[in-house]
Amino acid sequence: MKKVIYLLMMCAGVLLFSCEKDEIGGTATEALAGEWTVTVDAVDGSGNVVEEDFFGLGRVMLNTYNTAANLPTEMYVDDLGNFWEYKVKVQSDVNTLTFATSGAATNEVGDPINVTIDGGKILPGAATTPHGTPADSIVYYVSFSDDEYPAQYGYAKYKVSGYRYTGLAVDD
Repeated sequence: MKKVIYLLMMCAGVLLFSCEKDEIGGTATEALAGEWTVTVDAVDGSGNVVEEDFFGLGRVMLNTYNTAANLPTEMYVDDLGNFWEYKVKVQSDVNTLTFATSGAATNEVGDPINVTIDGGKILPGAATTPHGTPADSIVYYVSFSDDEYPAQYGYAKYKVSGYRYTGLAVDD
């Protein structure tokens, strides 16, 4: 009988200790990472909008996320093929919520072009979603080495701006 009680106590102890939940931590770029709903406008060298939604895309999705190294000083910006099909590693600063490439960066998907991102920043609570609630805002400027449109149409680069995806159907 003692053996049975001892065995039951041991099983109960194992079950209790196996039920502990592991603490799940975030990534090093958690403050900058996310899924974003953005628009793409053509801008001049000073950042003034020359043509809103130049390609008629409307709102598109893009992602920002950490690299495999999980460092706070680098992350990816990926348009998921919704605009120019680019994915580039950018330098990031989680304290100031800013990001940019160091000069031209090589595109990691699609065509092997150079992509330049500058002036990237996340502004907490600065955007308003279509249904009127506040959300984080993203804005950056991007240019591509294979882009002939700026010379043809008189603008310098693209301004990508929008808000953090909410997941609510009313915002889609």
